[in-house]
Amino acid sequence: MKKIILLFAFALCTISTYAQTEEELKALKASKMDSIAAIQGRANAIQAQIDALPGWKTGAFGTIGANLSSFDKWYSQGSPNVNSGNIGVTLNGFANLKREKYFWRNNLNVNLQWVKFDDRDDATDDDSFQEATDVFNIQSLYGYKLSEKFAVSTLGEYRTTILNNFNDPGYLDLGVGATWTPIDNLVVVIHPLNYNFVFSSGDDIFESSLGAKIVADYTRQIGAINFKSNLSTFQSYKSSNLSNFTWINSFGYTLWKNIGVGFEFGLRGNHQEAVNFATSQDPTGTFDFDNVDNDLQSYWLLGLNYKF
Repeated sequence: MKKIILLFAFALCTISTYAQTEEELKALKASKMDSIAAIQGRANAIQAQIDALPGWKTGAFGTIGANLSSFDKWYSQGSPNVNSGNIGVTLNGFANLKREKYFWRNNLNVNLQWVKFDDRDDATDDDSFQEATDVFNIQSLYGYKLSEKFAVSTLGEYRTTILNNFNDPGYLDLGVGATWTPIDNLVVVIHPLNYNFVFSSGDDIFESSLGAKIVADYTRQIGAINFKSNLSTFQSYKSSNLSNFTWINSFGYTLWKNIGVGFEFGLRGNHQEAVNFATSQDPTGTFDFDNVDNDLQSYWLLGLNYKF
């Protein structure tokens, strides 16, 4: 009986010691996490001081998404013998010059995507990769500072596709106005005098016009996270049907060295492009330019990310 009591007491002591040790380890882990957070905070503060220094600042991050598959005699699906794939690549880059009296900011966004669906039982099926998403945006902003937060500025922006129908259409905005930088990493451009040049073979659909240009760009890195949001809008003084906007958001999270996961999504509204698409789907039809639905355009891409 004494042996049983001793064994029971020993077991209770062991459990108590284990529980105490686990609590001590959790407390130790919490203190280490607090230390890591404090170190990261000091590192971010130093990086903010580096970013505030005059001179050139450059950087880039991109996302690669790929999905390839092949089915052979997989009878449970409608097409049992299929090769399919989806490949997408995005690139976000910047080159910014900061001086005491002026600044020059340059941004680039490229998003290219190819898709494939090859039904091997269909001899007429296209077995090649075809262009899907096709985005090319570049912006260049120069500003002369009136104060730390306000500057008179001029902006040039060009948007087109590069895999298919390069510069057809292509959009070139040139304008002057003011730039506001209310907080670090945020740039707001307001140009009431801007001309939107539209290059296209469809002159009866696309039209250039004078209007106002507004751009908001937020780019930031917090530890392993890269984030960029760019909204570009043009409001035509001639007609709202000649106005357009593009909003692109990119995220990157570094997991190991410079490799991580990335996500990008974009939204666009462009009435002229909607009319051009409707015309291409029914070339013999007649369309009322003003009454064609200007549906919201969108895309997204998720995949591996690499920080340059």
